[in-house]
This record gives sequence, structure tokens and C-alpha cells, in this order.
Amino acid sequence: MRLQKITGLAALACALTFASVSSSVLADKRHHNERDSFQAPLVIGHRGAHGYLPAHTLEGYALAIELGADFIEPDLVATKDGHLIARHEPNMIATTDVASRPEFAARRRKVAVDGVLEEGFFASDFTLAEIKQLRAVQDFAERPQQFNGKFEIPTLEEIIRLAKHKAEEKGRTIGIYPETKHPTYHKSIGLPLEKRLLAILADAGWNQRDAPVFIQSFEQSNLKALRKMTKVRLVQLVDADDVNADGSLSYVAPFDRPYDWTVSNNPVLKARTFGFFATDEGLREIKTYADGVGPWKRYIVSSVAAGLPGPGEASRTLLPPNDLIERAHKAGLLVHTWTFRNEQRRLVSDYGGNPVNEYLQFFRLGIDGVFADFTDTAVAARVLYRLETDPSYAECLTAQERRDCD
Repeated sequence: MRLQKITGLAALACALTFASVSSSVLADKRHHNERDSFQAPLVIGHRGAHGYLPAHTLEGYALAIELGADFIEPDLVATKDGHLIARHEPNMIATTDVASRPEFAARRRKVAVDGVLEEGFFASDFTLAEIKQLRAVQDFAERPQQFNGKFEIPTLEEIIRLAKHKAEEKGRTIGIYPETKHPTYHKSIGLPLEKRLLAILADAGWNQRDAPVFIQSFEQSNLKALRKMTKVRLVQLVDADDVNADGSLSYVAPFDRPYDWTVSNNPVLKARTFGFFATDEGLREIKTYADGVGPWKRYIVSSVAAGLPGPGEASRTLLPPNDLIERAHKAGLLVHTWTFRNEQRRLVSDYGGNPVNEYLQFFRLGIDGVFADFTDTAVAARVLYRLETDPSYAECLTAQERRDCD
């Protein structure tokens, strides 16, 4: 299968060129106030460098930074003894080697997470010392598997130390973008996430407005609670189950609405889907407690079934973009969208098998940030976008000496 794309080495070269110019070289002046606090569009290393290494490892986060990420994204779950570790889900069966370890075989059990019964090994049944015996594995079968079993599961404290060290080493701001995973579930088992997260940020000196931190969640009530406890930037994530053949979004549990709405006693919330957040009323509501909205990218640009021969999304064609970004900006919200991936089956046919084309479409639409599994591709696309939109940037890019090119 041939992909017309920038190769990893070429993208890495672009990334390193970008990093060597200036930490502020790509600052976007179209938006003001809080949107000027960080680069735009931000490149966020999704689960680290998930396209190359197992998710949520220090090595993956470090690689994302080397490839030019502005922020790294740890998904947070709690251990039995109350530590916050980086795992995509409380159930670790798909992302660690726990199932192959006979000493933990008795820990396998069934647990309902957000109303869905799962079987596996759950972080809340393990102490941190036990977690440290496990090793991460790549959960996407088509991605490199040779690093399985090599890297530890990191704590949030370790991730912050890495970000600070790398920021000093690189001479540029590197932030963290933690997600509170399943906060209603964690609260139900006596391990609420919010105060633990803020205590760690406070110890790091990052529990304030100008800290290089965004906190994100698919649930609403915990973001509202966090707003009362911190000035750190908050982002409301917006999910859906899938895209229908006609391009409309599908809302099937547990991806139909925030789970705290599902278990609430409020009939208004129970009658809503995640789609409410994409309405003007929903955006205004988000603004009362958060600084940004994080919609799945299909809320912005959807696609329709076209019967083309390509695999997965490559068989579909794009619909025209809608005005969600513009309306969110009018409401005073940042817009960070997810997730951008390089595999052809995850690229709609209009992009011609080239993931750079997808990034460029969203950059041209005015997106403030993107979550990327392949950070180097995102950074290369951002360089191309700047060359496309700023006539003076080529001179800056080729400058022999480091300079500020705002």
C-alpha cells in the first residue's frame, strides 16, 4: 500500500527546524487574550507518541517532545493506594502486560465502568508498587510491537518532572494536558481524582492560571467542581459513538452523553446527548466553567459513505466543514480537536492518503490545537501552514541564527 505522505525522517527534520528557531515562532495572532498564552495551533502529543511507542510511557512522552509537541497528554486513573498514573482506561488489560503475569492472575475480574461491564485488570486493585512491576504494550496491532514489555507505567509526578526537564533542555514551553478518566466511576470506588490532581499540580508549582496546563474531561460535573478549586485552564471534551452513512453523528451508550448526566436525577441532562455541547446554548454553558471545548473532529468536518475501495475511512468522502470553530470562538472558547492519525484507513479519501492534508484543512479553519498520534507529521504540517499564510516566515525558517519571528 502506497501512501503519499511526508516520511517520518522528513517530518522529523521539519520538527527539529521548527524547534531550533524559537519557542514562539508559530504564535498565531488571529485570536487574542487567552488564546495568545500558548502557541496556536497547539500540537498535543496524544498519549505521548502513540503512533510509534506504547501509550502513556515516559519514553513516549519524551519522543513526542523530541518531535516538537507543545503539550503531552496523560490520561489519569487512580491506583488502590491513591496515586495517579497514566493509563488510557482503568482496565489495563489492553495497554500493559498484566495478563501475562501469573502473580496477578487472581486480580482478573469484571467491573462496570460507565455502565458497561468489562473483564480485565483494574488499576484500583493494584498498589503503585505493583503497578511499577508492569510494563506497557502497544494496543494498536498495526503499530510497532517491538517495544512491548520495555517501559514502566509512569505517575503524574514523573510526567511533570519530565516535562520540566525537557522544557529546560529545549528552551521552550512544554506543558501537560491531563484527562480525568471516568471521574464518576473513580468517585464511586472512593478514589476521586480532582483533589489528587490539584495537589500534585500545586506541589509542582503549576496550579495557577499561567501554568502550562490544560485539564480535560468528558464529564461536566467534575469540571464544574474543578473550576471552583483552580484557575488552571479547563476543557470540555465532546464525544460521539460513530458517524452514520449520511454524515450525522451516532449517539450510542456509553458515548451518548457525559456519564454524570446519565446517572443524574436531572431529566433535562438525561434527555441531552453530547451534541448539545456543539449548539450555541451548549457553548455558552461550557464558557461558564471552562476555557475550551474539545470536540471529536467529526463535529467540525464529517464524512459520508461513498463506497470507495479504500479501507475504513478511506472509503468515505468529506462533507463541507461547519461553523463550530467560529461559533466557539465567538463564545470565547478555545477549540482543540482529536485525534489525528497517519494510517490510511483513518484518513478520508479526500486527503489522498496524506495525513498532512487533514491537518492543513483544520489549520485553515482556525483550529486552536490538535491531538496527534504522530507528532512529527503535525509539526511538519504546521510549518507548511505557516509558510502558506505568512510571507515572512520562509526567511525566518532558513535563518542562520536563532531569532524571534512573531
